[in-house]
Amino acid sequence: MGFRVVGANQCPDHTTIARFRQRHQEAMASLFTCSLRLCSEAGMASVGVVALDGTKMGCPASLDANRTKDHIEAAVRKMLEEAEAADAAEDALFGPDATGDELPAHLRGREARRKRLAEAKAVLDAQDKQAKEAHEAHLAERAEKEQASAKLLRGRKPKAPDTTEAKANVSDPESRIMKTKDGFVQGYNAQAVANEEQVVVAAEVTDEHNDLGQLHPMIEATGRSLDAAGIAERPGKLLTGAGYASEDNLARLDADDPDCFIATRNMNKNPEPRSGRRGPLRADATLVDKMDRKVSTVSGKAIYKKRQHIIEPVFGQTKDARGARRFLGRGKAAADSEWKLLMGTHNLLKLYRRSLADATVAPWSRMAAISG
Repeated sequence: MGFRVVGANQCPDHTTIARFRQRHQEAMASLFTCSLRLCSEAGMASVGVVALDGTKMGCPASLDANRTKDHIEAAVRKMLEEAEAADAAEDALFGPDATGDELPAHLRGREARRKRLAEAKAVLDAQDKQAKEAHEAHLAERAEKEQASAKLLRGRKPKAPDTTEAKANVSDPESRIMKTKDGFVQGYNAQAVANEEQVVVAAEVTDEHNDLGQLHPMIEATGRSLDAAGIAERPGKLLTGAGYASEDNLARLDADDPDCFIATRNMNKNPEPRSGRRGPLRADATLVDKMDRKVSTVSGKAIYKKRQHIIEPVFGQTKDARGARRFLGRGKAAADSEWKLLMGTHNLLKLYRRSLADATVAPWSRMAAISG
């Protein structure tokens, strides 16, 4: 019944809905900010303790649609040859200046596919260039160390990267192969930061398959999100899993960042701390060692334990209760807009359930004013 009301008792075609979503990507993403403002008004946007995590979301592209650069170049050549042959046949039949009928059925829609093939090839070219630059930088670093020490470094000299087997997806070139506990999916890595009310305060999508490079971008995204919602408070403590732990990430944390509690190991499979629970740390202890000791103390464990009750239910409610396990649009921008829409509606559901329990929480009449 609710869908009939929203649709003015009409039954729009699925393509109409898809075009609407494409046309209003930014507007739908802005619903996330509106939901955060409403939660703030209801006293549900406190960020004294927040938790960060990511989840893999599929997209409308098959794992079987991944191709190597050689395969893509061959497909482009074949399409160009077929198009040239079709043009020549039409010119012979209708004359060089006549339009004639539509292209043969097997060539229809090729322009869009040709564009996606070009995008996929550009992705592989960029990856190839990045790998070669990283290899050259590594060789230069080794040469500098060898020159400084006046002796060769031990071990084999790094081999040049082999990018011949690198693949890109021809259905959604911006998507990546993502590893999950249930296997592999073609899609994106959806990141979220939530507070103790399980209200999401930041939501972003990345094409990087692991979480290692997302700690600082998500801290910055949280600040932007809170600013957009008119919330001056900043996170006091940030809890997150071992996927975000690295020497570089910890070294870049400063006084303006939240007090981070980052696991450095799987706390269930490896319950013993890296350097013991008590006693002074070694003089050469790394930042990772120090963080491990921090989350291994009684107070640190008590704080870190909140993470599983904050962020994990957000993904469970989204994927299992609501059935949103994959994005519907192609491209990173579409996925990001859809993720923000999902997290915005998640916040509204939290607000609605709170209003059922507390009659003083009923900000729905102000929704139009806030969104405007």
